[in-house]
Amino acid sequence: MTSQGKPTVLIVGAGLGGLMLGTLLEKIKIPFVIFERTSFIKPLGSAISIGPPILALFQQLGIYEELVREGLRYTSIVEHRDNMQPQPFQDFTPLEELTGYSQHIIARPVLYDLLLRQIPANKILLNKRILSIMEDDDKVTIHAADNTIYKGDLVVGADGAYSVVRKQMYEKLKRRGWLPKGDDEGLPFNYTCLVGQTTYMDPDKFPIFKNPSSQVLSVRGIDIPYTWLTFTTAQSTCCWMVIKSGEKFGENDNPEWGPNAAKQMCDETRDFRTPIKGGDIYLSLGDLYDRTPQDRISKVMLEEKVFETWYHGRTVLIGDGAVTAMHDALALANLLYALPTNKTTSTIPTAKIRQLLFEYQQERRPKAQATFKNSRVLSFVLRKDLVGAMVRSASKNMPVWLWRIFLAKAFGNRPQAGFLERVEVKGTAAVYPSPSMEKARAVFEERKRRGAADATDSTLTV
Repeated sequence: MTSQGKPTVLIVGAGLGGLMLGTLLEKIKIPFVIFERTSFIKPLGSAISIGPPILALFQQLGIYEELVREGLRYTSIVEHRDNMQPQPFQDFTPLEELTGYSQHIIARPVLYDLLLRQIPANKILLNKRILSIMEDDDKVTIHAADNTIYKGDLVVGADGAYSVVRKQMYEKLKRRGWLPKGDDEGLPFNYTCLVGQTTYMDPDKFPIFKNPSSQVLSVRGIDIPYTWLTFTTAQSTCCWMVIKSGEKFGENDNPEWGPNAAKQMCDETRDFRTPIKGGDIYLSLGDLYDRTPQDRISKVMLEEKVFETWYHGRTVLIGDGAVTAMHDALALANLLYALPTNKTTSTIPTAKIRQLLFEYQQERRPKAQATFKNSRVLSFVLRKDLVGAMVRSASKNMPVWLWRIFLAKAFGNRPQAGFLERVEVKGTAAVYPSPSMEKARAVFEERKRRGAADATDSTLTV
């Protein structure tokens, strides 16, 4: 139910975007529930790079120090040839001067646990597979497979690339002839990715883990369609990723999936050498697979698309992934905080919700497109053709001044929560404007002024 004129938010999916949205809504006391279809929250993937775009928000939330403690700073990605000869590739040391923050590698389970601890356990409902979403004039209702029903003011689809919320919303729009043609084409996938994380690896046997910085190492196959990366963590585990290029299929093609497909990809790649040494011997990917529990290995597709339609009625989507999804959650939370409320009624007019979602899409979609374009450029590095060779050559020979300009632009999006105390902007690079943050900041400052005035009046009355 709507509480004191505040909207009730129903979040479908306990990924990073859903958890970040729940964390932020908890801070501003907006009622919410997170629905997760699985019986427990299992973080897919291996490691995440967390850096300048999101760290100011982590400071505002009071979890920055723990993230830095549980992660490892890194300053470069070092590419290797098949003979393990290193080829310096991407240097991130200028980021500290440009933004005031470093890049950090953190294991996905550690980051998930950090966010989960910010949310009351009773607000995350497990085993909740959503069957349908229905809207009337002033509420939205979701029906779960266990015959439970929930009502709220807004449904947020935070359920990833295969979003049930997105599919249902698009089916409704398609029936009415309102769905853009591009949105009806589904997700294209050009890369498959095998990911996992080993158990503890003794630094005395594997000296690379004694390094105080995370070692982010990549190997690009010359005559094979594979690139593989390893990341050392603060917990002395090795997160790894194997990317296979050239597999083109669509969202509905139903490629072979599940544990058997992951095992097959492990079998295909287990003899590939990695830059990690045990004594005088380079470990193979198979050595890492054997040190990885089976439930930490998964095969995923890397989707490549930005949809045009992000919302309809009282339903809205937030992105899939890590930082992009958390930025979506932040923009939505800022706008929800700034939403004008009426304490005399429990109804949030649909017109207000639509205006809020329009502003959300206007801000976030261009940034998602920019991120997508940057990802596409970086993906050219993986190509085995002449284009890939040219991009790799240009990257390795890029002048330092040009690389600094690229970093300043790529990391210019560093928004904060407008409803929490501001963190001082660091670094020499400009920060891109965030309309949702400024809108929330104006409301936050006005409420502070009113609170101070009320306190003064109360003192004078006494």
